[in-house]
Amino acid sequence: MADTTASSSAANCVEKLKSYVKTQKGIILATEILLSLIILICYAASLYGGYSAVAICEMIFSMIFFGIFMMELDKQILVVNWLWTDLFRAGIGALLYIITSLICVIGGAGDGARIAGGVFGLIAGLLFAYDTYTIYMQIKSSRQHNPAPTHDSV
Repeated sequence: MADTTASSSAANCVEKLKSYVKTQKGIILATEILLSLIILICYAASLYGGYSAVAICEMIFSMIFFGIFMMELDKQILVVNWLWTDLFRAGIGALLYIITSLICVIGGAGDGARIAGGVFGLIAGLLFAYDTYTIYMQIKSSRQHNPAPTHDSV
């Protein structure tokens, strides 16, 4: 009896995964995870792998937010403002990826894996910046903006 419950909850989780990956936010987060993994592999293969910390952190943060949004825990855990937290995650990720990738591309002469990681990092930086923009537009549209009342008799 316990096996059928566990199997149905696993099937429910797989269905949530399949449906979430088809959304815009799911595609963005899945691509962020994949690009961070590619960048991590490139930096690990380079002569100087010190820049892999950014890829590791951003991949882990993206996985956490993917899981939270996929399981709709953001609607259950109301203590955290998930939109603003995601905005800061994506904004900081964009800045860190762009800065470290420019350093790797500019100073990576003779180290092909470092340059490749830098190029993928620039692409990831643009993706994180796009994610920041979409989150900002979502925050902007969710605000209730009521204009101040105007009176004709002034």
